[in-house]
Amino acid sequence: MKVINVINLPRINNGAHFMFVSNILARAEADAVVRSKAAGLLSALKDAVAAEDLALNTSSKSLLTDEIAKADKERDALYIGYKKAVDGFCAINVAEVSKTANILAQHIKDYRISIADQLDKQTGMLMNFIADLETKYAPLVESLSLTLFVTKMKEANERVRKLTLQRTNERMGVTVGAMKQSREATDRAYRALVKMVNALALVFGDTDYASFIDYVNAEVAHYKREVIKKRPSASKKTREPAEMQNEELAEKQNEELAEKQNEELAEKPNEELAEKQNEELTNT
Repeated sequence: MKVINVINLPRINNGAHFMFVSNILARAEADAVVRSKAAGLLSALKDAVAAEDLALNTSSKSLLTDEIAKADKERDALYIGYKKAVDGFCAINVAEVSKTANILAQHIKDYRISIADQLDKQTGMLMNFIADLETKYAPLVESLSLTLFVTKMKEANERVRKLTLQRTNERMGVTVGAMKQSREATDRAYRALVKMVNALALVFGDTDYASFIDYVNAEVAHYKREVIKKRPSASKKTREPAEMQNEELAEKQNEELAEKQNEELAEKPNEELAEKQNEELTNT
């Protein structure tokens, strides 16, 4: 008798997981027999998949991220330009000019700001750096005609600060663990549908359910092979063969246990149905 095979859904990444349950849902809705015999479970799966879709969209990249990257790139260019300008003035063989430039060059060295720094760290360091240039070193900056550099660098840095704050506020509205919760709900709905189809095939024969079962098993085989296939890590390659064999044996036992549980769940409705039929025959 055909049954739907077991798959370890928690091991599938978010995008592939959503694709898997969406494909199963679409196929089940297109199958007249499954749609009529498991209407309630199918409706529950549909609701769960819709909730997972919402959680997946919410957890994706904020639209502000590209704007932040653009502002970050602009301030990096201005900061590098300012440094090059100061270095250029240091090379000028005019006492007052080189003396002023050397003071500003030392200021740059003291802060040790790098455009490769973490975003928020760079923002904070530049805020203090620019504040110095607008106050303590303002006369020196003005004497070298670098005021425009400082003004534009401040504007770009402030834009990064405001955008990152806006993105943080936006993310505060996202329910913590929403993706995990929605996936767990979808997994429960999927397993309930699988249990029902396996039970129906067991009780009434698999003829009417063969097409759906074959499709799901083909998807299961594909995802096991392409999405959750085993890839030995670098650390695993260096471990003792006996340790690796123990892990593989434990994993095999877990899979066998899951399959056994699935079979028991499928047999339970069959036993209940048979018992009910016996009672009806006794009464008549």
